[in-house]
Amino acid sequence: MRLRRSAAVLVPLLLATAACGGDDSGKTKSASGKELDKVTLTLNWYPYGEHAPFYYGKKQGIYEKHGIAIDIKAGQGSQKTVQATGAGQTDFGWADTPPLMAGVGQGLPVKSLGVFLQTTPVSVQSFTSKAIKTPADLKGKRIASTAGDAPSKTFPVFLKKNGLTETDVRIQNTDPAGKMAAVMSGQVDALIGYANDQGPTMQNKSGKPVSYLRFSSFGLSYYSNGLIVGERKLKSSPDLAKRMFAATSEAWTAAEKDPAGAVASMQGASAQLPPPNVLTDQFKTTVTLLHTAATKGKAPGVNTAADWTQTINLFAQTGVIGKAEAPEKYWASDMAPQG
Repeated sequence: MRLRRSAAVLVPLLLATAACGGDDSGKTKSASGKELDKVTLTLNWYPYGEHAPFYYGKKQGIYEKHGIAIDIKAGQGSQKTVQATGAGQTDFGWADTPPLMAGVGQGLPVKSLGVFLQTTPVSVQSFTSKAIKTPADLKGKRIASTAGDAPSKTFPVFLKKNGLTETDVRIQNTDPAGKMAAVMSGQVDALIGYANDQGPTMQNKSGKPVSYLRFSSFGLSYYSNGLIVGERKLKSSPDLAKRMFAATSEAWTAAEKDPAGAVASMQGASAQLPPPNVLTDQFKTTVTLLHTAATKGKAPGVNTAADWTQTINLFAQTGVIGKAEAPEKYWASDMAPQG
């Protein structure tokens, strides 16, 4: 399961690596002879349903229309993607906001071009047979969590908002991949994870329906995954950064209108690719996360300073970041439209 940890980044080493990296992504030509910028995009994990718009945008020629020849690469967790992007080892990244902020707080030169998943997919997931329908049903339950990641750090806030305390539940700490196994084996009653990731996989593997207590449905939401870029690339190629955001936003808009085509475009993306029914469930859930009340009706990836501030303050409160900074510390707001 994908790793979304906000642990300390190795900033000195990465800065040294960045000094050795090149800014020029290279040029190529399309079949029609149009000159394109070669661009690498590193995902937060191996391809799964959330990533369908990138493959759809490539297949439909949306990136090419914006002068980009995109090469989509699998990631090994948002933290590593943030590190690689800041170090110039990839042109752009797709990563969760908590490790982005943690990296920036420790001096890593990386910024968000825009958060696309603006409503958190974090949820408490359980088999429907467990009858966990409201936060109150969590009392006395055993819950698998990964110590130190953003979901585990915000879970106490979720409990407090719903009249519970940490002593009302029994937390079993395990690695991200082990959480699903713990639920399916009956060692725990539920896990804290992402509604567009683990749940559909558990349901497919077990044949049992899965239910969700989404944080966002019970009073707690914050920014999740988005498009990121290293500051070196941002300064050397601002036009490319703007085109990359525009193409990505257009790809997400198009994929949302054609979910079947978007999922089909992922065929062959990875040896670890989930089956089509799981990809479909993952993508359908993902598109429910694209907006806040402030950005409803706006293009995917359009952010507001107020939404950024809300997320920043929550992460400072929960210890995901050391202190709250202005949105511009984390977000290159001049590279994309604002809500």
